[in-house]
Amino acid sequence: MHKSNDKNAKLVCEKEVEIKNADGLHMRPAMQFVDAASRFDCDITVSNSKTNVDGKSIMQMSMLAATCGSKLNIKAEGADAQQAIDALQELVEEKMFGEPPPPKKREARSIKPDTK
Repeated sequence: MHKSNDKNAKLVCEKEVEIKNADGLHMRPAMQFVDAASRFDCDITVSNSKTNVDGKSIMQMSMLAATCGSKLNIKAEGADAQQAIDALQELVEEKMFGEPPPPKKREARSIKPDTK
């Protein structure tokens, strides 16, 4: 979190989150993100390694095409920036948009030759 001494300066908070639900950031989770972000007065931007978008715009959020395992940087600027970051991190990483995680990979078993 960054804070400036200027009384007119905005509080700026940033957090990297990982998409953990199996289907990634498709339209339903993107809309949940936008709905949650829109509850806050601060400006919210979300970026991946290639794109920087408005976290309150469903059209822009869908451009991220974030799949399971993708890392996104969330930046909030304004008086309620920390509360916004905390709520969005919880939605993405803990609640996983109310969706399941990817199935666990099964370990390959080695078959032992019959030694009888």
